[in-house]
Amino acid sequence: MSVAGLRKQFYKASQMMSEKVGGAEGTKLDEDFKDLERKAEVTSKAISDVLCKTAEYLQPNPASRARLTMLNTMSKMRGQVKSPGYPQAEGLLGECMLKYGRDMGEDTNFGGALVEMGDAMKRLAEVKDSLDIDVKQNFIDPFQTIVDKDLKDIEHHLKKLEGRRLDYDYKKKRQGKIPDEEVRLAAEKFKESKELAETSMQNLLDTDVEQVSQLTALVESQLQFHRQSVEVLEELAQRMRERVNEAESQPRQKRMPASKPSFDCLESEDSDGGWSPSAAPSSHASTAAHSYNSPSSRQKRRMTDQPCCKALYDFEAENEGELCFYEGDVITLTNQIDENWFEGTVHGQTGLFPCNYVEVMVPLRH
Repeated sequence: MSVAGLRKQFYKASQMMSEKVGGAEGTKLDEDFKDLERKAEVTSKAISDVLCKTAEYLQPNPASRARLTMLNTMSKMRGQVKSPGYPQAEGLLGECMLKYGRDMGEDTNFGGALVEMGDAMKRLAEVKDSLDIDVKQNFIDPFQTIVDKDLKDIEHHLKKLEGRRLDYDYKKKRQGKIPDEEVRLAAEKFKESKELAETSMQNLLDTDVEQVSQLTALVESQLQFHRQSVEVLEELAQRMRERVNEAESQPRQKRMPASKPSFDCLESEDSDGGWSPSAAPSSHASTAAHSYNSPSSRQKRRMTDQPCCKALYDFEAENEGELCFYEGDVITLTNQIDENWFEGTVHGQTGLFPCNYVEVMVPLRH
């Protein structure tokens, strides 16, 4: 730095100190300039904050934005022209659905639905990518140019204006000790910087038509994005409704439990009450199970009097009018509805139950 430049920096620092500490008054800028500066400052902050929030709108996840910034930096370092795009959440969800849908098999209803929805999510990701590109080209890039050029020019001119004002005020206060030529030259430079700052701020404010046009471009990009998204989602919703209707129209296959061997504890007509080795229980557990499933003497007598059956499995009523019972219960038969359903009574309740859950001991009399 030259001696003249060093001396000028000393003048500025001295004047700033006297204003902040000593309460000295500096040259006052006119109200028109202050109003212009205020408007330019608000416009500058608006453009900067809107750009930041637009990036958050396109990619709400801060981790994804940080990853994208890192990838873009690496691409520039490697000399790659095309930088990677945002990792769209819709695309990640679509890939997950496609994977598991194909694993389950597209011939299954759920697997096929996952594949169809995964394809739709991938299409939504492509629509979102188009939105990113449109917003970047028609909104972010033009606004970023304002930030990089116009706002920096304004900042530069205002900073230079403040420095020249301090230099001018310092020399003006010491007029007589400092040559008049230097004071006059400082005043001219201050005036020049003020005019340049005014011009740069006015240029920014005069471009409001371009700025509104760029906002319009943002709205058009969003509108196109939502239109395409609605088309994809309406088509997907129609397919899902068709799948639901198709699934509901198909008969529900009811899985029946495997048949168990019947243990009838009633004495055979040919039995003389003697002990048979084949009828002896093999263990204590089998004896307990046998006694649990065996009807009492009262039940035996009732079986000979009226139609009845013995439950082979537990049956839990799913619909109104069905009869709930447990394995081993003896159910009094009151009617046979059809080849698949009986009506009977047990535990003081009457209702319907499937025929293949019981073994008929005394059949109904027709």
